Amino acid sequence: MVESAFDPAHEFQTLNFKAETQQLLDILIHSLYTERDVFLRELISNASDALTRMHFILLTERDVLDPDAELAITIVPEPDKRALRIIDTGIGMTADEMIENLGTIAHSGARAFIQALKENNANPNDIIGQFGVGFYSAFMVAERIEVISRSYKPQASPARWISTGRETFNIGPCEKVNRGTEVILYLKEDASEYTQETRLRQIIKKHSEYIPYPIYLGQDKQPVNRQSALWRQPPQQVKDEDYEAFYKQLTLDFQPPLFHLHLVIDAPVQVFALLFIPASPERGPLSARNEEGLKLYARKVLIQEYNRDLLPSFFRFIDGVVDSEDLPLNVSRESVQASRVLAQLKRVITNRLIEALKNWAKEKPDEYTTFWQRFGRFIREGIATDEEYGELLAPLLRFPTLFKPDQWLSLEDYLLTMPARQDKIYYLLSDSLGSALNSPHLEIFRRHRYDVLLMTDPLDPFMMLRLKKYQNIELVNAASEELPPPESPSEGQDLSESLLSVEEQTRLINRFKSVLGEKVADVRITQRLSESPARLALQQGSPSQEIQRVYRLLQSDYSLPKLVLEINPHHPLIRSLYNLPDNDPLLRLGIEQIYENALLLEGLHANPGDMVKRTEEILLHALQAKTT
Repeated sequence: MVESAFDPAHEFQTLNFKAETQQLLDILIHSLYTERDVFLRELISNASDALTRMHFILLTERDVLDPDAELAITIVPEPDKRALRIIDTGIGMTADEMIENLGTIAHSGARAFIQALKENNANPNDIIGQFGVGFYSAFMVAERIEVISRSYKPQASPARWISTGRETFNIGPCEKVNRGTEVILYLKEDASEYTQETRLRQIIKKHSEYIPYPIYLGQDKQPVNRQSALWRQPPQQVKDEDYEAFYKQLTLDFQPPLFHLHLVIDAPVQVFALLFIPASPERGPLSARNEEGLKLYARKVLIQEYNRDLLPSFFRFIDGVVDSEDLPLNVSRESVQASRVLAQLKRVITNRLIEALKNWAKEKPDEYTTFWQRFGRFIREGIATDEEYGELLAPLLRFPTLFKPDQWLSLEDYLLTMPARQDKIYYLLSDSLGSALNSPHLEIFRRHRYDVLLMTDPLDPFMMLRLKKYQNIELVNAASEELPPPESPSEGQDLSESLLSVEEQTRLINRFKSVLGEKVADVRITQRLSESPARLALQQGSPSQEIQRVYRLLQSDYSLPKLVLEINPHHPLIRSLYNLPDNDPLLRLGIEQIYENALLLEGLHANPGDMVKRTEEILLHALQAKTT
């Protein structure tokens, strides 16, 4: 409490704050607030609180001063006096209440607060929430503040409070006929901008647009704010065109959003939210939202323009607003204190958003496909990086497949088409859809009629290092899976004249090894190929294909481990090479070309241009053979 109390026998009195108050005011004015505009938000919020209390009193009492007065806030700039007035018709205050309420800093324990700062070397933002001193932010712009107030109680007398933000304040009686409070700021020389109606309107629009009471500006009382917040209306009462209009106002995006989600939640935390997925992940040059993050409101008062803590980072493309009555704010209302409530808000909003995206995918698959093609990389990123939500995102994935390359299948779709004998989900990593479809790794899957997910995004290998199972079914890389050949040969394949004896196979392998040398870890015969002459496989103990691709993307100088070249002894090209004499130049050219073709299909060829000269030599030999 202050050191002396108000004595109504005196016309005007000077009362002392405790000694620590000046130090505390210095902290509040110079250290806590990051932008001066917030003083107006604070004063409007205080006025709104007074109006809300008056509203509840009017529900049960009629013996009040000015019972029919409109519950409203009026802001009047006075440029000639370099002054600004903020007037409300709220509950008002008596002289004693002004001492108590406007002396909140001292009342709340300035000594304990300052001691906590010294002992813990703490940031004021982290421990000041309980002090409730937003009113004093006005001293950032004002050299003197006067508060004139009259209580709603008919017999109460009006009072005036005056302070320059130093060690004392003055209080005494005054003349005021109407109920409510008037805060008069006598502005500093460098704060005269706050007497300009255009500037004031801009601040009100940004921070106090949805205060539930009308805000009037200027002597002619021009209405400024909307009052009604779309996100607080029941979703069933809001039309699609209203959502679209709000989105365009929020973002200045000329294209309508792909998707919106309107949340009204009471438990476990109370929250209202309106979230949008834009038409494009790239923000336009005229966008009103030039940073990532959601607009955060507390009781319809803007707290943060860009809050990045209410959704995981992989949902950073989402635009929208979140509003809650439960947020524990620091005194400046510029940031939210770390708390269980904030964590709950993030969890609730994220889970609801993921569930809504799943439903959207089921109900409107074509629209969801458009979303996936534009924003799928963010979902992949979430699975690759977020331990808490990664597993929940798996149903949102979409892929082309071996048998349906022109469609986008979910993992659930894949499971529904699996043959009864298949017990794994197969996928293939590749640089492009064309390379994937031509991959020799897929031949045996075609023969078994096992579909394969085709993954061609650079983030896919990162994702697959985390995504090991779906619905308890293992996901396996088709390139490393050793399936047995089907019992019957491929359609049209005649093995009667293509079988090689063990000795012939050894001779064939030795020919490849002698040509390729240290380029490969080994050469071996495979029975899994039917259409391709060869494929490259990992040698036992090598890092997985996923890890190798990650290293290649992260390290430009990464050297791949040597691979095993598997050759198909039934392929006509391999048979023809086998039949060539040892001294035929086509033998070396053909083996090198087969190896580099395999590198090319794997996306591993360091310089495909090197193949041109060899291709020309092979063509020359073939043409000369035809003309001789």
